[in-house]
Amino acid sequence: MSRKNRSRHWGSVLWMLVWAGSKVVAGEESRDWLEQIRVPPGFHLSLFSDATPNARSLALGDDGTVYVGTLERGVVYALRDEDRDGRAERVLTLASGLQLPNGVAFRDGALYVAEVSRIIRFPDIGSRLAAPPSAEVIHDRFPTDRHHGWKYLRFGPDGKLYVPVGAPCNICKPDLPYASLTRMNPDGSGFEIYAVGIRNTVGFDWHPDTRELWFTENGRDWLGDDLPAEELNRASTQGMHFGYPYCHAGDLPDPEFGKERSCKEFVPPAWKFPAHTAPLGVRFYTGNQFPEAYRKQLFVAQHGSWNRSRPQGYRIVVVSFDKDGRAVGDEVFADGWLRPDDEVLGRPVDLLQIEDGSLLVSDDHRGVIYRISYRP
Repeated sequence: MSRKNRSRHWGSVLWMLVWAGSKVVAGEESRDWLEQIRVPPGFHLSLFSDATPNARSLALGDDGTVYVGTLERGVVYALRDEDRDGRAERVLTLASGLQLPNGVAFRDGALYVAEVSRIIRFPDIGSRLAAPPSAEVIHDRFPTDRHHGWKYLRFGPDGKLYVPVGAPCNICKPDLPYASLTRMNPDGSGFEIYAVGIRNTVGFDWHPDTRELWFTENGRDWLGDDLPAEELNRASTQGMHFGYPYCHAGDLPDPEFGKERSCKEFVPPAWKFPAHTAPLGVRFYTGNQFPEAYRKQLFVAQHGSWNRSRPQGYRIVVVSFDKDGRAVGDEVFADGWLRPDDEVLGRPVDLLQIEDGSLLVSDDHRGVIYRISYRP
C-alpha cells in the first residue's frame, strides 16, 4: 500500500472509530454507572441533561441558556434550567442537518456554529429558541476535509472569533490554512492566521490574568503506546509555530519530516500529558463556588485513547498555575469513566462554567452533560 493510500486508509479507520465511539449508550435504565465517577471530597457530580445525544462543545448565553454542538448527529441543542435546580428541564433542537457542528460560541445575542467548511450565525437567538431564525453565513472558505475538520469556537479577549483548522491527515505537510489557528471579526471580516504548526486543537481558553491563549493539541498516531506526549500550549503572541509536522511535544522529531527542521526552531509545549489521552476542552475556573485553590486553574477534559493497547485518559485533570501564569503541575480531578477492566463508561469532551459557579461537562459517548458542584 502506498504512503498516500495508507494515510487515506488510517484516516478512514480513525473516522469510523470516532463515529463509533460517539454513539449513545442506549437501553440502560439504571444509573449505577454515575456512582462510579469519582470527584474530590465536597464535590458532587449529577446529570444536568441526559437528552443530548453526541453532546460535544458547550457555550453559555447571556440569559443562562446552554448551547451544545454535536458531530455526526448534525444538530445544535439549547438547554434551559428555568427553575435553577441544577438540571435542564427544557432541551430544544435549534438546527439539524448540519455538517459536524462541533463548535458553538455566543456573543452579543447571537449563536455562532462551526461546521466543517463554514461558520454560521443565529442572531437574537435567546428570544427565539422555540422558533429559531435562519442561519447567516459569515465565513464559508474553510477546507472541506472531514478528517480533523470539526472545529472548536471561542471568542477571545480581543473580541475576535478563534477557529482552528486541523491537519487533514495523521501526519503530512499540508499548505496553510491547515494545521493552524485562525481568527476573524464577529461578522467574518478580517480573517487571518494567528498560529501555525498545530496538528489539531479542539479546546482553548485565555488565562484570566495574563490574557494569554492556552490550547490543547492532540499528538500524531502510530508512534507507539507512549509517544508522543499530548500538549498544552501557550500562544502569547501572533505568529508562533508549534512544530507540526516536523517536531512533536517539543523534543521528538517526526520519523518522516523531522530531518527537515530542528525541534529548536519551534515553541515547545508549556505542559505535557500522557500520550493518547486526547485532551480536548479546557476552562480556567473563575467562579466563587469551588474552593480558592481551584481559582484561575485550568480544567482539562481528556477524551481518552482510541488506539492504545491499554486505554488511558477518560478523565478530567486540573493544571495548576503559579502567580506568574506558568503551568507548574497537574492532578486528576474526576475519573471513573474508564473501568479497571477497560470498559468505557463515558468520554469527557468540553467544560463550561455556568452562572452559579458550577462546572458542566459534556460526554459524547453517553450523550449526557454532567454538572459538578461544590457543597462541603
